[in-house]
Amino acid sequence: MKLEVQAKIDSYPEHVKAQLLSVRNLILDVVEEQSLGEVEETLKWGEPSYSVKSGSAVRFDWKPIYPEQYFIFFNCKTKLVDTFRELYSETLTFQGNRAIILSVHQPLPNNVIRQCIKLSLTYKSIKNLPLLGM
Repeated sequence: MKLEVQAKIDSYPEHVKAQLLSVRNLILDVVEEQSLGEVEETLKWGEPSYSVKSGSAVRFDWKPIYPEQYFIFFNCKTKLVDTFRELYSETLTFQGNRAIILSVHQPLPNNVIRQCIKLSLTYKSIKNLPLLGM
């Protein structure tokens, strides 16, 4: 893990850090499972960001202004969050067309989040499919 990303993750409160590390692990698992190649792990807009050549970046963050929530961000110029909303509106909560909002008091819905991450990281090859191939 890059030092700047490690420092950011270390800055989160303990109860949030574990959840955000779970999101990071899901991202890295999807990259490996889908054989997506090298993952770039950086800070974008002060948030841990993960990208591969075949897709759209995934970022996550927790902000003190919203202490009960953490967020997984997607490129707002894609149809990713609109597709997630159509597929998973009974399971997930969204912020506009850019983020999934998760509660620090609820377990991470691993299977649904894994699918959202997969769609983002493979976006370039599926962006023209109805519901991104789902």
